[in-house]
Amino acid sequence: MPGKSAPPIMASVTSPVPPRDRTDQPWRSEGAPPPPPPKKKVSWRGLIWTALLVFLLTNLLLSLFGDEPPTKISYTEFSKQVTAGNVSKIYAKGDQIQGDLKKAVDAPEGEKGTYDKFATQRPSFADDQLWDELTKAKVTVTAEPVYKEPSLLTNLLISLLPILLLVALWVFMARRMAAGGLGGGAGGMLGRKQPPKPVELEAGKRTTFADVAGIDEVEGELNDVVDFLKNPDNYRKMGARMPGGVLLAGPPGTGKTLLARAVAGEAGVPFFSASASEFIEMIVGVGASRVRELFAEARKVAPAIIFIDEIDTIGRARGGGSGMGGHDEREQTLNQILTEMDGFTGSEGVVVIAATNRADVLDPALTRPGRFDRTVMVSPPDRNGREAILKIHTRDIPLAPDVDLAQVARTTPGMTGADLANLANEAALLAVKRQQPEVTGSDLSDALEKVQLGAERPLVMPEEERRRTAYHESGHALLGMLQPGADPVRKITIVPRGRALGVTLSTPDADRYAYTEEYLRGRVIGALGGMAAEQVVFGVITTGAESDLEQVTSIVRGMVGRWGMSERVGRLSALPGDAQQAYGLSAAPETLDTIDGEMRRIVDECYESACRQLRDHRDQLDALAEALLANETLEEADAYRAAGITRLTKHTD
Repeated sequence: MPGKSAPPIMASVTSPVPPRDRTDQPWRSEGAPPPPPPKKKVSWRGLIWTALLVFLLTNLLLSLFGDEPPTKISYTEFSKQVTAGNVSKIYAKGDQIQGDLKKAVDAPEGEKGTYDKFATQRPSFADDQLWDELTKAKVTVTAEPVYKEPSLLTNLLISLLPILLLVALWVFMARRMAAGGLGGGAGGMLGRKQPPKPVELEAGKRTTFADVAGIDEVEGELNDVVDFLKNPDNYRKMGARMPGGVLLAGPPGTGKTLLARAVAGEAGVPFFSASASEFIEMIVGVGASRVRELFAEARKVAPAIIFIDEIDTIGRARGGGSGMGGHDEREQTLNQILTEMDGFTGSEGVVVIAATNRADVLDPALTRPGRFDRTVMVSPPDRNGREAILKIHTRDIPLAPDVDLAQVARTTPGMTGADLANLANEAALLAVKRQQPEVTGSDLSDALEKVQLGAERPLVMPEEERRRTAYHESGHALLGMLQPGADPVRKITIVPRGRALGVTLSTPDADRYAYTEEYLRGRVIGALGGMAAEQVVFGVITTGAESDLEQVTSIVRGMVGRWGMSERVGRLSALPGDAQQAYGLSAAPETLDTIDGEMRRIVDECYESACRQLRDHRDQLDALAEALLANETLEEADAYRAAGITRLTKHTD
């Protein structure tokens, strides 16, 4: 299949993400004043020992509220002490008797020590003259108990103490977690418990433009912001105001986040970063509260930079009706951002940098001057930018002498910085797997195949299906070689990769920024080459052309409905550029019918051309397919040699 060529974009280098200070804080910061020493974390073991100690001490203190409990003796022992005249006084309540001895005596059997206070129980069948004996022994009979039991309040406190202690511990832990950021809980969900503390980036290393590659044109646009943050007085003297915000728009992986951090590091100002989705919560009003908190913290250390990633999450155009639930929460959060950026108070020295992949869906109130004063397009890098990015990503990777990063950059058009970082990492992983001391050119080549074509599958195909696949891929490759101005064929393989049974890779020698009708028709003819080869050789077509037809449909729809390459449709854009939108929303039914007819006409013409060329060059098609069956994979030079076509090499710098 012909290689896809995307419009050029920017790339960059990955970098550590600043940490959060609290789990319920939806932003990270770097370059701000260092925070105060963190509070000591709660130790569960210490809390348990403390609770046990408090419990024991409380029981000890409560036990002092009453007198020492008396020794329990038998009624026989009591009668014996009365007869001996050793009883001083007693108190009786029913059959229960308490009393004091005149002098201590040995405790009854089974107990140790002596006793001078006693308690006993008079049997109901006892028929002695107790009162006479007490009177004779001159024992004082009192109306007050000799031993006072703990009061009802004391007993209640003793019984409720464990429960009260557990409740106190729970309240203490809840307050510590809410104040120290040990957990989100309800407090963390409903709002902040204390002002957040900015966090210093580890080792104090800031990201600058030296850590970013392939952004020369973007760096020039952002230098105004950097200079304004460095020298605000020079601009105030001329009556110039600080830009309120900068919108970075571009495809994923082009380094928008890193670029924002580089601006902050270059200017030497605090940097707060957050994802827009982190402001949204289930409870309405939380997002707006967090936005107010974020801007308040940034103003404390102004001048500062706030970076909001994927701002289209909350910045989409607002609807006319009142929302409910998450929709209403999103609009409240957006309204708060609008107010903070250019409301009655203003941003006051805070520059907001936002990143998005969908700048076209943002609310007009957000993108107007005064809020986001400028929009910077961050595009994938050109060839020189890709080479610079590869050098940065391979700084810590030992490279073999045969590695040519310039050649790798030439064969990776359209790749972003994230793609190139992944390519370098895949090559390093292959070198480790192969137990090599260095990353070789073969490792990079194999890693590029894995990234672009997919991983190899251990699939055993029947010989007939393998032969049909060889002719299918040979049809793609041969038509790519025959079309004037087509992208050169880099590799052909019938080894199953990803979801494909075979792959033909074609990439341009130089980055392309505009496409002619002739070039696009060549792309369509090349994409239809596999189906045409099956028709010419076997007289049937299979489902193997599914992805080819999807590519053909996309190209032809753009030619007819968007790029004015049809005389009948005319020079107008009749279809939406976003493939995710419904087909034909911006065109009348008659126009859609015309577009459909023109698309079919172009595809039919290209298919007839593909079949005709393959019939005219059947010998070359057979030779290429046989070479592919014999070798399974053909590199660029081998493929052109097998087809008997001279490759005209030209490099455009």
